[in-house]
Amino acid sequence: MTAETHLQGVEISASQFFEIWHHYDSDGNGYMDGKELQNFIQELQQARKKAGLDLTPEMKAFVDQYGKATDGKIGIVELAQILPTEENFLLFFRCQQLKSSEDFMQTWRKYDSDHSGFIDSEELKSFLKDLLQKANKQIEDSKLTEYTEIMLRMFDANNDGKLELTELARLLPVQENFLIKFQGVKMCAKEFNKAFEMYDQDGNGYIDENELDALLKDLCEKNKKELDINNLATYKKNIMALSDGGKLYRAELALILCAEEN
Repeated sequence: MTAETHLQGVEISASQFFEIWHHYDSDGNGYMDGKELQNFIQELQQARKKAGLDLTPEMKAFVDQYGKATDGKIGIVELAQILPTEENFLLFFRCQQLKSSEDFMQTWRKYDSDHSGFIDSEELKSFLKDLLQKANKQIEDSKLTEYTEIMLRMFDANNDGKLELTELARLLPVQENFLIKFQGVKMCAKEFNKAFEMYDQDGNGYIDENELDALLKDLCEKNKKELDINNLATYKKNIMALSDGGKLYRAELALILCAEEN
């Protein structure tokens, strides 16, 4: 079955949802935008018509919002709001705990307990299991393993079998995902280390809130296209959610500002 055929379904399985996403996110950047989004909308309408199904109210609102928007952009979360996907899988994209970037950063810190900078498949499985339990849902371990594998395939952009902060952040709605803004201002390791040492003014090995404030102000001034200084307080609050009692260590700040070097 093709992705277009899946769109005709009354209920879409987790694996079918992945196939639909993979098909329409043709450049693999983690978002549907431009022509990708327009193709999806057109084929969604055609598929529903072919199956003798009307657009649901959610689909209709989606088409009204994005159908003529040339600058529209959606992530996996937005897609999950409109496709009739199996209920337990949908819970991961409708989780109240992950509605804001600050909540997400605190959740990341909890599951990346070894500060490795990534979450492996077992840590991801624990994370998904906890989300289901908090929603009072119990599923078989085999189903949880299936969901974990699908989430890895869906989010693991560099196919290394684990999820980095920016990869898992795709669980956030596009408008809430502040990490998108920082993709264009990341530094190489040498530049990052130099910047960290410059703003760690007392040389104690971590950056506090005031030092981060100074760093972010300078970043906003140098990168006005990507970063809005009016959002500085929000950037700071979200990044400090990664800190250890107000101490933001090099490894945590690197998740935001240091580009991975191949």
